[in-house]
Amino acid sequence: MIVLIAGLPGTGKSTLARELAARTGGRVVSKDEIRHAIFHAGEIEYSSRQDDFCLGIMLDVAGFLLERGRDRVILLDGRPFSRRYQIENVLAVADRLHQPWLILECVCSEETARARLRKDAAEQSHEAENRDEHLYTEVKLRFEAITYEKTVIDTDQALETCVERALTVIYSPNGKASRI
Repeated sequence: MIVLIAGLPGTGKSTLARELAARTGGRVVSKDEIRHAIFHAGEIEYSSRQDDFCLGIMLDVAGFLLERGRDRVILLDGRPFSRRYQIENVLAVADRLHQPWLILECVCSEETARARLRKDAAEQSHEAENRDEHLYTEVKLRFEAITYEKTVIDTDQALETCVERALTVIYSPNGKASRI
């Protein structure tokens, strides 16, 4: 299964993805980790072109892993998936691989997201150097509503609550997402 983790910066995508991977035996495939693994610091652009390139690699990794163990849960992280074409690229690969897919959209109050971003910046605890309140505002302004079936996870709630709700959808017998 391919699980696309969407949402604005600071909404808890990576935290949720890591916890879901631990609980499902799945794998997080992270755009930020891939970017830092293949580009030197001076080559990192944080451009849409470079993000799309990294997403292509993420999808190749997902395909490789899924072809070798179809019981895996692959969690795609590190991109807000703020544009429809980004989601369509993921769904096309899922269809080509004959894999089910889910979209989990992380949301929280703007105050919470901005506080998380400030904390991460102060602690320098996130790989993406452009991940700040300015990026939050930019992405929010251009975020295209996700019109595909999805589950909305309110990450203002306790992490355990968010994880349990996401697991309910991942393990649902009909594989259908819902608004949580």
